[in-house]
Amino acid sequence: MNIQKVIATLIGIFVTTLGIAQQQENNDLQGSVIQTLTPSKLIGKGQYDIKWFNNLYTETEDLFGLDGEKQDIPRQTFFTSTLEAYTGVGNTKRWNVGVILEFRSSVIANRDALDVFKFDGERNTARSGFTSFAPSVKFVPFKNLNTFSIQSSFFVPLVDNEVENGVFLDQKGFTWQNRFFYDHTFPGNTFQIFGEVNSELNFGDEEDSFANNSLRLTPGIFFSYFPSATFTVLVLAQHSELIDLGNNFDQRFTALGGGAKYQLTKELNIEALYTNFVTGNATGLGETFNVGLRAVF
Repeated sequence: MNIQKVIATLIGIFVTTLGIAQQQENNDLQGSVIQTLTPSKLIGKGQYDIKWFNNLYTETEDLFGLDGEKQDIPRQTFFTSTLEAYTGVGNTKRWNVGVILEFRSSVIANRDALDVFKFDGERNTARSGFTSFAPSVKFVPFKNLNTFSIQSSFFVPLVDNEVENGVFLDQKGFTWQNRFFYDHTFPGNTFQIFGEVNSELNFGDEEDSFANNSLRLTPGIFFSYFPSATFTVLVLAQHSELIDLGNNFDQRFTALGGGAKYQLTKELNIEALYTNFVTGNATGLGETFNVGLRAVF
C-alpha cells in the first residue's frame, strides 16, 4: 500500500472543497463557528449541530510482540465514520440532545489501506457495517462557565461478533461515554486552547469483547492559531489508558498530531487532522487520517 495515496486523497478533498467555497466577510468581524462555537459551547433552542467525522487508522507495527516489544505486522486498516446530530433545548443554551451513529470498515492481511472503501468482504479479509448508535445529551453544569460542558452518551452495539475470521470490526459491548470539554481563547482572539477528558465505561460479557469490564480514560489537549476568524491550524496531544476492571487486559497509547479547520460558509466548516501513535503498551503503532464536516444552523 502506498501511504502517499492516502495523504493525496485527503488533501484533494480538502483543497477541492476550499476551492468551491467563499469566505464570509462578516465572520472575520464577528467570529466564525470554528472560533466561537467550540465543542465546549452549546447551541440554542431551534438550532441544529450536525457533524460527520471520518477516521482512517492504518498500522504495520504493533506492541504485541514478545515481552511487549515492537514488531512488524501485515498492514491492518480500520475506517470509522461517525454522524452526530444535536439540537438545543430550552432558552439558556445549557442543554442539547441528540444521537450518534457509527459505521465501520476493516481490512487485514496486508491489503491496501484504501480497500476499506471497497466494502467487499473479499477473501474473509474485510468487514463493514453500522456498528453502534447512542442517544446523547450535552449540558453546561455551571451557569457562569459556558466554556465547560459535558457530553454523555450511551452506545448500544449493533455487531453480532467482535471478530469474524480474524477481522475485528467493533466492540460487542455497551459503553457509557462521558466527555468533559473546556476551552479558553486568549486576548486578541488569535490563540485558543481546548482540553478534553474522555471516559468510557465498557461493560458486557467478558467473552464478547476485549474491552468489556474496563474503563478507558483519554485526556487530550489542542492548541489553535487563527490567522483569521475563518481559518485555524492546530497541534494536539492525546493519551489513552484502558484500565482493567475484571477483564485482565490493560492498554495504553500516546498520539501526537496536527491539522487545520476552515469556515466554508457561515453554517459549514471542514477540518483535516493527522495523528501518529508514538508509544504505548498492547497497542498498534499506526497513524490516522481524518476529515470532518460540521454544519450549524
